[in-house]
Amino acid sequence: MSRTLSAPVTVAFDYTRSTGPVLGRFLTGLRDGVLVAGRTSAGEVVVPPLEYDPVTHAQTTDFVEVSPVGTITSWTWVPEPVAGQPFDRPFAFALVTLDGATRPLFHAVDVASPEEISTGMRVQVRWAAERVGHINDIACFEPLADEASARPAGGGLLEDHLVTGVVTPVSLDYVYAASPEESTFYRGLDEGRILGQRCPTCEKVYVPPRSACPTDGTPTEGEIELTGEGTITTFCIVNVPFLGQKITPPYVSAYVLLDGADIALLHLILGVPADEVRMGMRVKAVWKPREEWAYSLENIDHFAPTGDPDADYDTYKRHL
Repeated sequence: MSRTLSAPVTVAFDYTRSTGPVLGRFLTGLRDGVLVAGRTSAGEVVVPPLEYDPVTHAQTTDFVEVSPVGTITSWTWVPEPVAGQPFDRPFAFALVTLDGATRPLFHAVDVASPEEISTGMRVQVRWAAERVGHINDIACFEPLADEASARPAGGGLLEDHLVTGVVTPVSLDYVYAASPEESTFYRGLDEGRILGQRCPTCEKVYVPPRSACPTDGTPTEGEIELTGEGTITTFCIVNVPFLGQKITPPYVSAYVLLDGADIALLHLILGVPADEVRMGMRVKAVWKPREEWAYSLENIDHFAPTGDPDADYDTYKRHL
């Protein structure tokens, strides 16, 4: 059997949220070099402030500034940093209770080895060179040589320019390992072929193929090549723009039931006005130029109408 395929995959997006009046005040403080905490009904001073009191459930309205100097209450060593962490070299993560606070703040501590950090150690904030109203405005904590060397806090909040939103890039890197059946499918795409497999029990044909039929659990087998023509079973007109969108709305995403298959394939429909796409429309695969092919379903650029009469409803209704 041919070896299975694998490839690195990155899922990334910018997470955007409105901060509200409580976290907005905290992030505004970071932008202005001030650490803002919230006082709870039980007298706890928490940084970042809690949006709602854990006892009364009322929104936090009692704010207090705390010191950029604090004490490490616990820590862990990071010998091999990963992408997105504060440093590309070994460092520590720690819980730091800032002077004036009763609950610790979690952040990085810039030390060269585990021997340079300990519980009870005094540290201070190292501010980022450019601050925008984000938790990363605290670049890290660093050891405090003596109390006299502590840097003062900022000059106060600019309350006329509160931070109301924050954008945080989110990224996940992983290696996707295709099953033997999927590997056959992707190799076929690299050759300009659409391949499925059949369940020997119920005789359903799956595209992409699956290791086992979800209906009766029987392993699929064989190699079924399909022509690339099919029928739209259901569709969605995309009208809303979003970040990273490659096509200007409106356009259509549809499930296409390929001739000879028993499960529909989700793909893009082009070559026809969005408001003319309909269930039962006959379409065909439009491939990218050969030099752009890879082990990917994106080798098929889109599906376009064949010009043939619509399929009879009875031929595809069971796939809806």
